[in-house]
Amino acid sequence: MLTTFAQIPRVLQALALASVLALTACASLPPPTAELSTAQQAVARATAADADQYAHDEIERARALLAQAQSAMAAGRDHEARDAALATAALADLAHARSRQAVADNEFAQHRAQIDDLRRQLQLED
Repeated sequence: MLTTFAQIPRVLQALALASVLALTACASLPPPTAELSTAQQAVARATAADADQYAHDEIERARALLAQAQSAMAAGRDHEARDAALATAALADLAHARSRQAVADNEFAQHRAQIDDLRRQLQLED
């Protein structure tokens, strides 16, 4: 079938629509500055909760991922930077939670020991 002049506008419309869709699909996300900031805050929060002592492996891995995210962002690899920043935040949050749990467990053990001492003292005084 031969293309007529009446069909040319439709072909041009279809090409224009395809071009717009292709350009929209290629549009990139903004740089992951918010994700990096969140990751940095999560690492700082975990560090403040003594993660170096109670969740050493997790906080070290989080720091390594943060450095990787920063390096990827500097190189313009935004997708890789975003993924590393999100993983950093998750690992740092895990380190924070484990640190808080360890501190709570230690405090509980101390209070339990104090209660046991008081019970022994009370039994001796009876």
